[in-house]
Amino acid sequence: MSTQLPRAAQTGATSRAAGLWPVLLCWLAVALDGYDLVVLGVVIPTLLDSEALGFTGPTITTASTLGLVGMGIGAILIGPLTDRFGRRHSLIISVAVFSLCMVATGLAQSVGQFTTFRFLAGLGLGGCLPTALAFMSEHAPTGRGGSAITRMMTGYHVGAVLSALLALWLVEDYGWRSMFVVGGALGILTLPFMWAKLPESAAYLRAVERSEQSGAGTLASSADVVKGRYLRISIGLCVASFMGLLLVYGLNTWLPTIMRDAGYSIQQGTTLILVLNIGAVLGLLVAGHIADTRGNKRAVLAWFGLAAVFLALLSIKMETRLLVYATVLMAGIFVFSAQVLVYAFVGHLYPPEIRGTALGVAAGVGRVGAIVGPSLGGALVTAGVAYPWGFYAFTLAAVLAALTLATVPAHVDGVV
Repeated sequence: MSTQLPRAAQTGATSRAAGLWPVLLCWLAVALDGYDLVVLGVVIPTLLDSEALGFTGPTITTASTLGLVGMGIGAILIGPLTDRFGRRHSLIISVAVFSLCMVATGLAQSVGQFTTFRFLAGLGLGGCLPTALAFMSEHAPTGRGGSAITRMMTGYHVGAVLSALLALWLVEDYGWRSMFVVGGALGILTLPFMWAKLPESAAYLRAVERSEQSGAGTLASSADVVKGRYLRISIGLCVASFMGLLLVYGLNTWLPTIMRDAGYSIQQGTTLILVLNIGAVLGLLVAGHIADTRGNKRAVLAWFGLAAVFLALLSIKMETRLLVYATVLMAGIFVFSAQVLVYAFVGHLYPPEIRGTALGVAAGVGRVGAIVGPSLGGALVTAGVAYPWGFYAFTLAAVLAALTLATVPAHVDGVV
């Protein structure tokens, strides 16, 4: 008896496998972003305590800031490129640049080299997220864009948790350099799979075909993102992205310190970072479904509103440790997925011809918030008022994001 599957079944299985590769590869690209989110934070104490390469507090701050600046520039630059040359090559090049520069960071022999490679790695990494977001918003079945993007973004927090866990082993046994070499190596290992298995976005190819058939160039240009009917939309989404990443980076950087100032131990503060990111993954698994069933705008407004509530609750001293952990978990559920829902909203409101540019602009402006968040937290810690004023500031950021998004329309005519 033949054991071969019928031709239709074989074709269906092959099609499903082909459809899963883009999901996996975009997830891995985003996981690299999450790994990088934590990697510098976990090696800073070692760099400073051992005076490695001659680092001081101000110089490590400069290196950290320039890495984030590189991400912002990379995100803005990649948008028009991915709309012009496609999602596939843009993502592969972004991952390659980031990975090679990550390894080079681990091999740096001076503060200047370290800082330069962090900036260059940021350029590559900044291009990964908006390109992967554009691909997944177009790869998803109709009406499932929110779920596709939020599931992909679980990779961000898995990467962050992986970086934190690896640091417990690698930094002590193999030194700070190993964290960067391993991160870069993981990215390099994904490149052959991306080259072999990552197709071009079908929606992008259809947009190119429509453009060629029209005989008048692209149907929409990158400049349309910041003019005409999209200007108000772009401003609202960029402000929300700024506030969202201010919260993500501000909390990941300063939560342990703020909780220490509130009277908790350093170990408890570190554990709360893990709880925060676990909550982020849980929130992402739920948020996409809500966005797909209730609408992107309703979901993102609710998420920022609930984020504000739980951040405000953290400003209240709680005697029960379980209650503290539960509140941090709920804050993680809503804070992190609120930012991802902004990206899903962008993908919903712009046509494929300018979707990459719109996502790049939103992500790039958001990276400015990623710089402001840690800086704001650091200023409050230095002033000795991080608790409770840090949580007051984060609550205000969530409220401002919600108020701004309320001005953005739920749909744009002609966009599918």
